[in-house]
Amino acid sequence: MGATGAVFQPELIELMRTILDDAAAMIPEAKRTSTMKAEIASHILACAAKGERDPKALKNSALLAVVECTHYSHDISPERRAV
Repeated sequence: MGATGAVFQPELIELMRTILDDAAAMIPEAKRTSTMKAEIASHILACAAKGERDPKALKNSALLAVVECTHYSHDISPERRAV
């Protein structure tokens, strides 16, 4: 995904963990698998490795990537998509 060799400060790691938890909570519970969380985490790490630090941007880009590649958009309410 592109995070190979990236070094993250402890504060950023904690922020990314929080973003992962928030993003995963937006996925329907039945589809909130460890594989799905790993995919979300991978996108968060990739964006952070490129320099993104805005929590909303990290969460939105990860969710958008997962929704687009898994066709889960029909499972996420419009209110949740408009984060």
